[in-house]
Amino acid sequence: MPDGSPPSRARTLRDPDALAQAGLVDDPPALTAVARRYAIAITPTMRALIERPDDPIGRQFVPDPSELAAAPYENPDPIADDALSPVKGIVHRYPDRALLKPLLVCPVYCRFCFRREHVGPDGGLLTEAELDAAYAWLSAHTAIREVILSGGDPLMLSPRRLGDILARLSAIPHVEMLRIHSRVPVADPARVSAALADALETETPLWLVVHANHAREFTDAARAALRLVQARGVPVLGQSVLLRGVNDSPEALEALFRAMLRARVKPYYLHQLDPAPGTARFRVPIAEGQRLLAALRGRVTGLAWPTYVLDIPGGHGKVPIGPGYLEGDAVRDPWGEQHPL
Repeated sequence: MPDGSPPSRARTLRDPDALAQAGLVDDPPALTAVARRYAIAITPTMRALIERPDDPIGRQFVPDPSELAAAPYENPDPIADDALSPVKGIVHRYPDRALLKPLLVCPVYCRFCFRREHVGPDGGLLTEAELDAAYAWLSAHTAIREVILSGGDPLMLSPRRLGDILARLSAIPHVEMLRIHSRVPVADPARVSAALADALETETPLWLVVHANHAREFTDAARAALRLVQARGVPVLGQSVLLRGVNDSPEALEALFRAMLRARVKPYYLHQLDPAPGTARFRVPIAEGQRLLAALRGRVTGLAWPTYVLDIPGGHGKVPIGPGYLEGDAVRDPWGEQHPL
């Protein structure tokens, strides 16, 4: 079984022909239109984990012609990032926090990404002037207590540039907490150098949220990368998306959350899939997601239990949608038996 160790001198796969040479697709021309619309990238680390194109790892990253067919309920901007962007690079959805997107590059491009219309190798890197405008906006809005670096993937920045951004944010008096959302530690762990980990040592408390959807993503290299970060006193949380064919069984979710805990990562969010165009093949209905989580109650420690959330389409914010246990004047235990209150 692949162990997540990339072949020597391997490069990130970025187009249908490269995928064909790697044995991941049979008909590269069938993916030309997909590649023209949505970015492709599969790092050597992730390629080493793919046993077949439709396995739980391959399914996340290998493009499919169905991506060009949008369902009626899908939307190019499903959670209204664009509508809630007062200045370039900022998304402001909640009163006390804001997103800063310093770049739109990722180590891998997930086929279910809710920002798939925007991310890609062209980068979307904010200029110094654009960053200054974002800092000025954050400074002027004193209700902002937390800034979340997202993108793209902030850990694709150089240690110097990332450190500069974190220092500028830490200097804003009313910003009490920083957060970084990243796939880098699992998708391209070699990027997590000592210098990058050092850049995360900030005076302002900082949390790293790692995106992983399957237990096999927590390779030895990924755990080593996370240890570098954790050694700097940075707490690490895990977020995942509920995906058909990837983690849509109690066994797969249990394995994922246990793998996180073994890597000292606290499961934080399990996201209902955002309805981005061409992602219908990944959709798991909410009622099914609730049953899947309910199957884990009493089976795994509470430390392994994430909050199942829906980001309400249209930019109305996240809400918990997990299974309920209160039924009238009774409560249901993890094994389904009712008890009067």
